[in-house]
Formats: sequence, C-alpha cells, structure tokens
Amino acid sequence: MKSNPVKAKLREGKPSFGTWLSLGDLHATRVLARCGFDWLTLDIEHSPIDWSRAAMLFAAVADAGCAPLARVPEGNHFLIKRVLDAGAWGIVVPMVDTVEQARTAIAAAKYPPEGNRSVGGGMHALNFNAAAEDYYRRANDEILVVLQTESPMGVDNAEAIYSLPGCDAIFVGPNDLRFQMRAADGTMPSAEAHEAMIQRVIAAGKRAGTPTGIHAMDPETALMRAAQGMQFIAVASDLRMLADGARRIAKTLWPGGEPGDLARY
Repeated sequence: MKSNPVKAKLREGKPSFGTWLSLGDLHATRVLARCGFDWLTLDIEHSPIDWSRAAMLFAAVADAGCAPLARVPEGNHFLIKRVLDAGAWGIVVPMVDTVEQARTAIAAAKYPPEGNRSVGGGMHALNFNAAAEDYYRRANDEILVVLQTESPMGVDNAEAIYSLPGCDAIFVGPNDLRFQMRAADGTMPSAEAHEAMIQRVIAAGKRAGTPTGIHAMDPETALMRAAQGMQFIAVASDLRMLADGARRIAKTLWPGGEPGDLARY
C-alpha cells in the first residue's frame, strides 16, 4: 500500500505545496498532477462537482503520483465518508470554529476504534494501490485531516482544536477570515489586523505542535509563509492559473486595453 507523502512531510517539519482544483476538468487535473505539486485539493465546497466526477479526478491525481485531497462542504460524517470512499487521500474541513466540530470531522475520517467511519467500497483502496484489507488496516495512519480556521472564534479556540489527536494540520482561509472579521457596519478589517490574526494561528500551531498553512495567491507569498513556519500551503488554483495566463496574453496583444472580467479571479 502506498504511503501518504504529505503526512510524512508534515511530520518531518517540511513545507508542502499544492493547489486548488475548482474547474473539475479531467485534462487540466492530469496536467497539474504532473507539475510537481505535493497535493491537489478538489474544492467540493464551492464548485459544482458531483461524486462521479470527484472519484475520477481523485484517481487521476493518485495515478500520477500526487496526493488527491478534497475540501468538503461541511465537516459531517456523510460528506467525509463519501469523499474518502471516492478515493481522496485526505480532507480539508471548512469553518471549524469549535472543539466539537473538530472532533466530529476527525472521527468521520477514522475507522473504529479511533473514529466512526463506515467500512465499505473499493475505490479508496485502488487509489492507494492496495487490497481492501490492507487499506482498512492502514487508512487511519495515511488519511490526512486538515481543519480550517476561518473566523475569530476559530482563532480563539485554536490551541484546543489544534491539540486534538488526529488533527494533522490547520489551514487558514484568508478570505473567509477577513470577511468574518468585518465590523457590524460591514467595514473590512485593516491589513494589519488581518495579518495579526494569521500570526495568532501560526503561534497557536507552534505551541500545539500542529502544522499550519494558508492559501497564497502567488509563489512568492507561499515561500514567505513557509519561511514563517507554515507547512500546508496552497498556491493559487487551476482557475487562477488559467485566468492569469489568459490575462498576460491579452495584455500583450492589446497593451492599452482593459483587463476584462478575468481580472477578478
């Protein structure tokens, strides 16, 4: 059975870099899986991707030697079971604000006696190049559980959440964190206040001994976060890469023109 290299890197204190899959396109996913990223996370939270398509993409990533992960819409038993049975090597769980939410997500990703994941299926084992019994025996050690901190409440509860057994890493969603920090009148937080909240996450992770990470929009920022001690770092997304590449071409062809709608991605 294959081992999960991302879990190994996190345990060794090394940074891991990946990107977000939001297009749900098989061809684009196969290309990205061969570009050297440690992992690719399929965003099932914000993209209209069905279970059959998700299973196909997880298999394509795994067969290319990259680790397929999934961001679930919510950290409940049903959704976590479905993505892991479809062949994901790990989960990213959004909006984890409390210890109870974290415990629920972790338990759903673990077979008994560590958790309550249901036994069944066969696609999960295929993606690890394993027999079903081997998978059942080792899955608890190889499945990656990443919990997202995306609110001031989550930051307040950070150390208690990050210290839970089975929490492999923490991932900051910077955009949701910024929006959750808005004042009652809708005023956005300053860049300094936002960064201070991110630094609280990094500090809490170091105290708990749990790797932290974040979504960065460019490789320079990703390397800067790695230098700060973060280890699970997403760089842009398939959609962002497509939009940036198209915009660069358009600016060369029409240097005085408007950037168009692609500028928003």
